[in-house]
Amino acid sequence: MTQLRVAVDVGGTFTDVCIFDEDEKTMRVTKVPSTPHDPMIAVMNGVKRAEINLADVELFSHGTTVATNALITRNFPQAALVTTTGFRDVIEIRDGTKDDLWDAYRDVPGPYIRRRDRFEVTERTDYRGEVLTPVDEDEARKLAALLRKRGTKTIAVCFVNSFANAANEIRMREILEEEIPDATISTSAEILPEMFEYNRFNTAVANAVLAPLVSGYVNRLEKQLSDGGYQGDLLLLHSGGGSMTPRMVDRFPVRLAASGIAAGAISAQHIASQCGYANAVSLDMGGTSTDIAMVADGELRVTQEWEVEYGHPIIFPSIEVLTIGAGGGSLAHIDVAGSLRNGPQSAGADPGPACYNTGGDQPTNTDANVVLGRLGTSLAGGAKSLQRDLSIEAINRVIAEPLGLSLEEAAESILKVANANMADAVRLISIRRGYDPRDFALLAFGGAGALHGVDVARELNIPTVVVPPNPGVTSAMGCLLVDIQHDLSQMHTGALSNTATEKIEDVFRRLESEARDRLRHEGVSESDTVLQRLISMRYAGQWRSLVVPVGSGPDFLDAAVEAFHERHEREFAFRNDEAPVEIYEVQVKAVGKVNKPSFVPATKQDAGPGEPVEVRPVYFDGEWLETPVYDRDNIPAGAQFEGPAIINQLDSTTVVPPNTHAEIDEWLNIRIHLERSAK
Repeated sequence: MTQLRVAVDVGGTFTDVCIFDEDEKTMRVTKVPSTPHDPMIAVMNGVKRAEINLADVELFSHGTTVATNALITRNFPQAALVTTTGFRDVIEIRDGTKDDLWDAYRDVPGPYIRRRDRFEVTERTDYRGEVLTPVDEDEARKLAALLRKRGTKTIAVCFVNSFANAANEIRMREILEEEIPDATISTSAEILPEMFEYNRFNTAVANAVLAPLVSGYVNRLEKQLSDGGYQGDLLLLHSGGGSMTPRMVDRFPVRLAASGIAAGAISAQHIASQCGYANAVSLDMGGTSTDIAMVADGELRVTQEWEVEYGHPIIFPSIEVLTIGAGGGSLAHIDVAGSLRNGPQSAGADPGPACYNTGGDQPTNTDANVVLGRLGTSLAGGAKSLQRDLSIEAINRVIAEPLGLSLEEAAESILKVANANMADAVRLISIRRGYDPRDFALLAFGGAGALHGVDVARELNIPTVVVPPNPGVTSAMGCLLVDIQHDLSQMHTGALSNTATEKIEDVFRRLESEARDRLRHEGVSESDTVLQRLISMRYAGQWRSLVVPVGSGPDFLDAAVEAFHERHEREFAFRNDEAPVEIYEVQVKAVGKVNKPSFVPATKQDAGPGEPVEVRPVYFDGEWLETPVYDRDNIPAGAQFEGPAIINQLDSTTVVPPNTHAEIDEWLNIRIHLERSAK
């Protein structure tokens, strides 16, 4: 029986399907249009188009945008918040910050639950976890009756100091379950046992409003796959770089926010490792946006706080991905000061770039690439025809004539602005974190990443660009490379002392016990379970903390403190070994190992790229050059050639500019070396 591993990544425009045949050690890909009104339709369409027999599938992994899109569109079911008397407005007061400090007229979007749907109950727990006032059960039952009368079945329970003792929250949940048996209830201490009410409340609220949407979608998809013959667990990629089964998605749906974005970063880590690069920056450029992540010393950077919308933090460990409005469909325009701008507005898939001839009349990055000859007259193997004359008209009308530029100068300037925007974003995620981009490789993928990769690398003095075998579906491949993963934490504030080691060891044991229970619940055997310990630490008097991994043994805290000093110096260019260090939080990362595809390298040949399918003029650095265009499927591993060259394939186009050297490695990546540009 054929053993297939299938990954599906749902994007805004296309749904990508990646199929790895374990017997043949081969991978094939396909793409189908996304169906935003019901993403499951596109998933099943992809399965059908790829002619997948679900009975032959041993693993089905899925990256979804359902949670992210719900938070963006705020298309939530009716929901309520139940909180401690006096804390009704915590999620509206927030922390008082603004995304743009100087824009007095730009407000932060309101909370996910309106004020009229936020209710108070008399109860109180102090900071030590002592219950001062039990839940007023008469109030609680009257409130439950009101919610039942309103038809509210989605509820978040968020009590002050519940991180220290969740007894009152648990009792409130029990009362609600008695009075509204079919309600979906999220308690803040279960979702996030975090000290700061704003962060904890908002994360619990996001979890609550997503629960009916995400769980419903996941359970319907699981049934469809099962009915089709799939006998394994559906694995859902979450933002932390691991996966979850539907059983855990029911409890923690908020973890699926930013699911698809994480997939590209995971693929980048895998490809960098294959190529021997411990340090790499991923440039995942699609039609609307570019996602940038960083691999340092072989590990993806992880952030403890992130958000889909500013002012609404989600406090779960998440792969750090910086997203900017730069994609193939980003609009070029002139601002009120007469300067050329690029994005963040986008033509999207509808009406699309001018060259699509589907109603768009504004110039985009795609139009600029068409005018300069970097893109030909078709995309996706001829599925999409490009009208160069429409691109010329749009760029002349909107950019060239108003700025007094030639057509070529205008198109090249559009791309230069887009590349500068992406380079600035890379600087934010690297230099700002204490890393030098010159020590990294750039992994360029997504539908448009390989078009811009070398130019972005030049802006940053990055020496090598790597383009994966299937750039347009690289994110989908990331879904095949992840393990089941859960992140557990418990507050444990206090200065280090001689007794701290024993107390923290007790906390670790409790968290590890719960971690094993969760993994057993998902069908993970003990032999496939891996637990990693981490501690969040800070200098005494600070409120921001840094997470460092720790080992075991009697001296693990001493090693953790040294690791904290080193990371603090790298992040903030400052360390003080004499300053007291205190613990903020204890964490455990629980990993359930999943079998990965066993990729086989190709045999390298001493050859060139073969005969080009055509030679056409392409504009580089102020002049038109006759440039060979190759079909990537015909270039063997080991082939080497000098730029300029254009390499076409079904899901992307790669630009190899002049004064660069390209080679196809044993994993069929294109490696473009810029150090030869001095020739």
